[in-house]
Amino acid sequence: MTVNNKPLGDSKEIVTNQPGIHEKLAEIVQKHLAHPSKKPFQAHTVEAFELAHRRVLAHQGEIILDSCCGVGQSTRLLAKKNPQALVIGVDKSAHRIERNDEELRTSTDTHEVDNFILVRADLNDFYRLVKQAKWPVSQHYILYPNPWPKAKHVQRRWHGSAVFPEIIAIGKEIILRSNWRLYLEEFQFSADITGRSGTISQVNDEQPLTPFEAKYQLSGQVCWQLSIK
Repeated sequence: MTVNNKPLGDSKEIVTNQPGIHEKLAEIVQKHLAHPSKKPFQAHTVEAFELAHRRVLAHQGEIILDSCCGVGQSTRLLAKKNPQALVIGVDKSAHRIERNDEELRTSTDTHEVDNFILVRADLNDFYRLVKQAKWPVSQHYILYPNPWPKAKHVQRRWHGSAVFPEIIAIGKEIILRSNWRLYLEEFQFSADITGRSGTISQVNDEQPLTPFEAKYQLSGQVCWQLSIK
């Protein structure tokens, strides 16, 4: 959206020193697949997972996982769109999880939706616990993750992390969105190594799923989606 040919948003486009998919990504992914993480679980994440797991067992139905959910806008919108499912939003920040967003609830007409929970947890541990418990996740959303665009930080991206083997194993469908297409191309490349394939398309939703998505679109940036099945 523009006024006098100027974008309304102020979000800057991502700048990277990578000309394409990271040259060591295949090596990194294969190493993590061959040597699963054995890092001890953090106590607060175990406690949060156990609370969520009780809800999953009680629900006995479809689960949608919303990773890096921030203030929970996407979690609520997904819950509204999928009333048959239990939507679980996970974020590491207590401040974001607990933020007062009553105005958001009213404006998106999701204030009466109750088929969701928001959980504060470290996803590096949470993902491993979800895989161990074999949650019946139908859709696994990762919306606008921190891109870590510098080449030296490739292992901070989800597809370059030690927990990638768990991530790629969770969900009949995995949906990622980003305003940096290369991030999705790298994730797609990494998924191919595990035998899962995906397609990239442009996001054309009328209602943004997250505040970041709204900001990027107002800035005139293209938002991309990778769907892996």
